[in-house]
Amino acid sequence: MTSAPDETVPASTAPDLSTLGELRAAGHVHRGVKAEIRQNLIARLAAGQPSLPGIVGFDDTVVPELERALLAGHDIVLLGERGQGKTRLIRTLTGLLDEWTPVIAGSEINEHPYAPITSASRRLLAELGDDLPIGWRHRSERYGEKLATPDTSVGDLIGDIDPIKVAEGRTLGDPDTVHYGLVPRTNRGIFAVNELPDLAERIQVALLNVLEERDIQVRGYQLRLPLDLLMVASANPEDYTNRGRIITPLKDRFGAEIRTHYPLELTDELALIAQEAAVLWGTDADGTSHAAPLVPSHLLEVVARFTRAVRDAPQVDQRSGVSARFAIAAVETVAASAVRRAAIAGEPVAVARVSDLPAIVPASRGKVEFDDADEGREFEVLEHLLRRAVAETSRSRLAGLDLRPLQQKFDSGLLLETGDTVSADQLLEQLGTIPGLAALLERLEPDSVHEGPATVGVAAAAVEFALEGLYLNRRLAKEMAGGRTVYGA
Repeated sequence: MTSAPDETVPASTAPDLSTLGELRAAGHVHRGVKAEIRQNLIARLAAGQPSLPGIVGFDDTVVPELERALLAGHDIVLLGERGQGKTRLIRTLTGLLDEWTPVIAGSEINEHPYAPITSASRRLLAELGDDLPIGWRHRSERYGEKLATPDTSVGDLIGDIDPIKVAEGRTLGDPDTVHYGLVPRTNRGIFAVNELPDLAERIQVALLNVLEERDIQVRGYQLRLPLDLLMVASANPEDYTNRGRIITPLKDRFGAEIRTHYPLELTDELALIAQEAAVLWGTDADGTSHAAPLVPSHLLEVVARFTRAVRDAPQVDQRSGVSARFAIAAVETVAASAVRRAAIAGEPVAVARVSDLPAIVPASRGKVEFDDADEGREFEVLEHLLRRAVAETSRSRLAGLDLRPLQQKFDSGLLLETGDTVSADQLLEQLGTIPGLAALLERLEPDSVHEGPATVGVAAAAVEFALEGLYLNRRLAKEMAGGRTVYGA
């Protein structure tokens, strides 16, 4: 399971043009950021390519709205609960910028050689003409982001007087004494403000000027810098719409308000988990290699169903939501549990099993906000929802499959022990010949390769899941003590 390729990573070297004259001779055309994004987006749509690759679950809802906003040239605010992928979505927008763009060499605010906006760059252009040196910035360098916090200052975002420049001999009235903040330093790019309502009102006023006039003002300077950027903000809907934590004029300046959401379908939840969960284990600095732990698809489905059940549970504070990171962290915990067992039991490949699922509960408790009436019952609620998720997955995956031959082994007096110290070999040895194992594997892991070092682990995972299904359907008994589980009739 890996993340989608990062389109912002340079795929080529910068153009071999180093002066303004060479740039003009090459026929370069200067476009504003919004026009640049618009034309690149239209090209992707016309070619049938995804406009925002790597974004899961928004294809028919958020993405079309966002595409319309970008084509309209609007600044955007994304409204959604925590963990709905707002920041990921914003960062993906950089893929719609040109891969390389020219800037005046040494410019602090990425000025285009055709259109300098600071007095220093205009003087340099007048002096050097076509010999004006230029540099190139990759689209990954044209993105700025600030998490809004109460201590954020106007200087952080817009700029302030630089005392070092004043000490060097410049007068206080000289615009060159300004130290630019994050917004002007993202000129000709995309600037994002996460959790916009948390900014103090006076800071919001400073942003209002950027959106209204497309320029900045620093203290009492007669300074006008017409910035070229796309402004995107994120916010919690309740903070943005109900609590009055954002000034009304600033709301009005965002051309588009787009609501995000958690994955609507189970398949989207599964795709998101598979894309984002980091369960790749490589090589340590000392050269020690680790086989990648395998989390079978039926366990991924359990985690996805568990996440959705927690999200909908009446005991959970619906205003805080349940982040997609909840499911991602749960899968990573399950994988880690399998790796721990493999190390203890000497398994060549770590394959997760049902007995690894309980590790999710203590690890995820802090990621969920419960209503006051249910404080103290967090473990109980999460354990119940996890059992329900296993039962639903069992019904979905094993419906109609004849598990009576497996159950009959226990009717004859078999007791099977599993847990976090029992290897896959040891589990299967207790059962002996397993009637219907091929059919069970076909139901649970149709895409798995039934050969190689992971084969035994996958078989043990499938059998253990079937036993848990029989237990949840009250056809087997189960006793648990610490990390030890015993199934019996």
